[in-house]
Amino acid sequence: MWRYGYHTETNGRRVMLMTREHVQRIVNEKTDTPFAQRNFLNTLRALFRWAVSEGRVPDDPTLGVTRQQIKSAGYRTWSEGDIEQYKRRHPLGTMARVAIELLLTTAARRGDVVKLGPQDVEDGTITFEQHKKYGAEDALVIIPLHPDFCAALAAMPPSNVVSLTPTFLTTSFGKPFATAGFGNWFRDRCNEAGLPKGISAHGLRKATARRLADLGCTAHQIAAITGHATLAEVQRYTKAADRKRLAREAMKKLIEGGS
Repeated sequence: MWRYGYHTETNGRRVMLMTREHVQRIVNEKTDTPFAQRNFLNTLRALFRWAVSEGRVPDDPTLGVTRQQIKSAGYRTWSEGDIEQYKRRHPLGTMARVAIELLLTTAARRGDVVKLGPQDVEDGTITFEQHKKYGAEDALVIIPLHPDFCAALAAMPPSNVVSLTPTFLTTSFGKPFATAGFGNWFRDRCNEAGLPKGISAHGLRKATARRLADLGCTAHQIAAITGHATLAEVQRYTKAADRKRLAREAMKKLIEGGS
């Protein structure tokens, strides 16, 4: 017997087989690291699907194996305090300031924001297609430019005038960012501002949705900016904003009533 398998004879060859119980035991040992547990099981499932299709093994021992479900609220939404802390560290005239203002204005994913440039702006609006994953339909968005973003562009020094480059965001060499490169660069700028580890560029997309909801925008109005195809995600922000507003109104009545 092996720890996670057993030997058998197949066509005169000695091979090791794994059973569902063996796989489940390995998966259970990774309970303390749920992401590693998920990645391991997904990799093993892909391996055995190939092995079965090629006739290398008689069956797939990953069938029926369960793992710990990962509970995650997704990317952290930036608070107004987070945004102000970042801006204090990265004033007007810096590429870091252009980055946050562009992200807040467009609510764009990093894969889209690195491609945006002067050619996408006309009559005070920026127009682009949000490219989505997993086969979802791309969304065309037409967004009026926020004055804060315009101020960030105007404040850039003459040696780095973004209107002369193909993209608003450029590296220290004046080249457009790759998507992953921008994510790493922006994470460094957040670190310089002393922001928490969970802060990311995508969290600014959620911050824009939150801001719009707090101002009383409808789910459809928010989706016109964020490009969401369905309203389920957006409605979470509007519901939270409604609860906040109703709570303020209720407490005001309680105070005025003298209770």
